[in-house]
Amino acid sequence: MKIVISGFYGLGNTGDEAILESIIDNLRAELPSPDITVFSLSPEQTAKEHNVKTVYRGWRHDNKGKIKALKDADLLISGGGGLLQDAYPTKFLFGPLPYYLLIVLLAKLCGAKVMFFSQGIGPVTSTWGKILMKLANLADFITIRDQYSKDYLHKLGVNRPESVVTSDIVFAFKPKKDDACIKSLPLQGDEKLVAVSMRPWFEHVKQFEQTAHILDRLIEERGVTPVFVPMEGHHDTTASNHVMSHMKHADKCIMLGEKFTPNQFLNFISECQLTIGMRLHALIFSTLSGVPHIGMSYDKKVESLLKRSGMWPYSSDLFEINPDKLTENAIMMLDKHDEFEAIVKQNAEVMRQEALRNVYLLKENFEK
Repeated sequence: MKIVISGFYGLGNTGDEAILESIIDNLRAELPSPDITVFSLSPEQTAKEHNVKTVYRGWRHDNKGKIKALKDADLLISGGGGLLQDAYPTKFLFGPLPYYLLIVLLAKLCGAKVMFFSQGIGPVTSTWGKILMKLANLADFITIRDQYSKDYLHKLGVNRPESVVTSDIVFAFKPKKDDACIKSLPLQGDEKLVAVSMRPWFEHVKQFEQTAHILDRLIEERGVTPVFVPMEGHHDTTASNHVMSHMKHADKCIMLGEKFTPNQFLNFISECQLTIGMRLHALIFSTLSGVPHIGMSYDKKVESLLKRSGMWPYSSDLFEINPDKLTENAIMMLDKHDEFEAIVKQNAEVMRQEALRNVYLLKENFEK
C-alpha cells in the first residue's frame, strides 16, 4: 500500500515526532511492506530518521512533488495530534486549519482515499475556521483520540463518515532502550527525579511562578531533583528558565538538552518518580511508563488525557492552579508511588489497545 502522511512534522516538536514514529512503526508492523511518504518541513532529516520518502510540506516549494505523491498514493493519513484547530492565527489560506484541510482536498482531487488518524479536534472558534471544517466531510474514515474531540467534530458539522474514538497513537509507541538523556546529566545515581515539562501559552505566565513554588517545596520536603524536559526546543527551555527565575532552589534543578529524540525523552521520563507539567506528550510518555503525573491543562486535550490516565483528580486547569494543593498531591504521589504507578499502568494498557485500533481500522477499511 502506498501511503502519504501529513502532519506537523520536521519542526522539532517532540510530541509530533513521536506521533510520526508511532505511525510509521505500527504501519510497518501490520502492513506488508508499506510504501510511505511523509510531508515534512525538514524532508532530508525525516527521510534519514525514518527511512521513508519525503516531500517538503509547505506551499512555498515542491508543490509538484506533493501532487505526484498524492496521485501515486492509495491513502492519505492526516496524522495524529491536534491538527484541526485555529488557536493559532488563521488568515484565509494561512494557518494550520486551512493547510491540513487543503491537503485533504488535494488528495481527493488526486484520487487518494483519506483517513483522519488518531486526531484531536479544536478549538475552532472563527467563522472562517468553521466554514473550512466542512471539508473534513471529504474524509473516508476518521479515528479520534478522545470523546471530547468526537463530540466537538459533530458540533462543527462533520458527520460523514462516522468517527471512531480510539486513543493517541503514541500509546502504541514502540520504545527502544536508550539512556542518552540520563548519561548527559550530572547525577550520582540515588536522586529522586521529577520530570518537569513547561511550555509557553500565549500571554499566560502565572503558572511559572506557581510551578516554582511547588518545586521549591518538593525540594525542601522530599529532597527531589527536578529535571526540566524541553520537548519543543528553545520555546520550552525559555519557559523552564522562567520557572527557575522564581525559585529559591534553582541550583537543585537540571535542564535537559533540546536535541534528544522522542524515544530518548520517553526513556528518561520512565526513570522518574513523578512528572509535573503542561506538555501533552510528556504526560503521555509518563502514562506509557507508569509514572504518576500532575498536569496543568491549558487545553481540553490535556484534560481528556488526564481523565483517561486517572490523574485528573490530582491535576488542575492551567487557569485555576492552587500551588499548595498540587504540592500536597505531588507529595502523596511520591509517598504512595507504587499505588499510583499501578493505576497509571492499568489505564495505559487500555489506551495502548485503543491506539492499536487505529492501525487495525486502517487495515480493515483500506487494505486491498
